[in-house]
Amino acid sequence: MTLFEKITAVIVEDEAAAIAALQSYLQKFCPQVQVTGTARNSREAIEVLHQLTPQLVFLDVEMPFGNAFDVLEGCQNLRFETIFVTAFSEYSLKALNQSAAYYLLKPVSIEELIVAVNKVQQQLHNQQLLNRNQIIMENAREDNPARQQVILPTVDGFDVVRMEEIVRLKGNGNFTDVYLTSGHKKMVCRFLKHFAEILTHPFIRVHKSHIINIHYVKSYHKGSGGYVCLNDGSEIEVSPAYKDLLLKAF
Repeated sequence: MTLFEKITAVIVEDEAAAIAALQSYLQKFCPQVQVTGTARNSREAIEVLHQLTPQLVFLDVEMPFGNAFDVLEGCQNLRFETIFVTAFSEYSLKALNQSAAYYLLKPVSIEELIVAVNKVQQQLHNQQLLNRNQIIMENAREDNPARQQVILPTVDGFDVVRMEEIVRLKGNGNFTDVYLTSGHKKMVCRFLKHFAEILTHPFIRVHKSHIINIHYVKSYHKGSGGYVCLNDGSEIEVSPAYKDLLLKAF
């Protein structure tokens, strides 16, 4: 698509007032979006999305007769960009952040809405082939966190890796260096703080600049904080403030 074409969109939201508010915001602040339909629950959403095949879906995470993941499951044969709309939920935000998904917290901020729509427009313009919806569904079905996938936005595009492939992460200014079991290093366009928030066990922060996967720890050496040796041959300093957290993990 060109930057001047309209983006066809469907709003999936169970509250009529929320639909009206979002439609009003889009009309005033995101005129490039043309809302072609709405749905009030997951069953209706699946039907409407197959009928209208929009380019973009504003998808409420929780709704009657299922949730956003059920909608994505029922629309696997469709390709559309998704902006999730959610009340704060630690579980849902971790899942969406892992998949580098676009999402808005309720009540919707106009500024954040504009940013999300502009990102989607750029994705459509560049015809990027990343299917975030597929990755989100696969992660929701996968009970083993180590087998879940995480999207790593890089300077050149993106990489999709499983959690178990990550040995360690190191803060590098505005970026994070991600070290993989393959021996490769990826420079990711995210602060280390982003990964500290979305990665759970077996990942542990051991230093302001380091997060490690404890499954790859070979040994720990005592000291003020000490240091750990990992399977990739690296030696990572442990800050005194994080020492107890590391030892409890073992």
